[in-house]
Amino acid sequence: MAVPVVLHQEDGGGVSIVRTGPVLGLAGQLALLAMLAGTTGLGIAGWLAGAGSGVVTWAALTRGLRRSGTPALGPADRVTLTRATLAGAVAALTADSLGRHVPVAVLVTLAAVALVLDAVDGRVARCTGTASRLGARFDMEVDAFLILVLSAYAAGRLGSWVLTIGLMRYGYLAAGWALPWLRGPLPPRQWPKVVAATQGVVLVVAAADLLPRPLLSAATAVALALLIGSFGRDVGWQWWHRPTGPGGYGLAVARSGQHPYPAAARVPEASRA
Repeated sequence: MAVPVVLHQEDGGGVSIVRTGPVLGLAGQLALLAMLAGTTGLGIAGWLAGAGSGVVTWAALTRGLRRSGTPALGPADRVTLTRATLAGAVAALTADSLGRHVPVAVLVTLAAVALVLDAVDGRVARCTGTASRLGARFDMEVDAFLILVLSAYAAGRLGSWVLTIGLMRYGYLAAGWALPWLRGPLPPRQWPKVVAATQGVVLVVAAADLLPRPLLSAATAVALALLIGSFGRDVGWQWWHRPTGPGGYGLAVARSGQHPYPAAARVPEASRA
């Protein structure tokens, strides 16, 4: 059953759609923050980070639904929204950790559940036939935000270099504004999903601080190396296939006379990890 949609009659006779899914997500975020405040405690920094995360998710998801013409969230999208809510709570605890001790067990549990659900939303999307570009993008952004927050928390223990893991995707997106060919489509590959999952697992283990620091640093460094390699491969592929000559085809196409991947895959089908 889809998340309900409320219709309002406008003065001009038109009908405006109020998509309640993002609103319910924001309400859930505030409720989870209130629960944390009443149990483990939550300072001003935590409230600002958590509530800010909820507001950004609400605004971005509402805009995405409107632009895609989607009236409501699908089953998989609701799982991803739950993950976004958990990530917002992790962000709140991470922000609070800058000024006071926070319960590591709670932070690690919330992050671990969010990582486990990352494997659930994709399965739900495939089983229900509700996979969409919006859902795939939503899933990707939640992944990126959770990794950013976890890297910020782990940086307090292992060093600021760990932030590179969380900032790399955002740096890649920022570079796309200056280099349009970085915004081109990529062929679907499983390896980037494996690398992303590895970042999450390693950062959760680092946050739990259950292993000796040298071992945690080494594992995190390996995870960073894998991430650099994955991004490097994507950037290299996009540079080689960047639009150059007539028709806007890349160097590889111009030299081979063939497209780098089949027509059906030129815009990768939306899929979840």
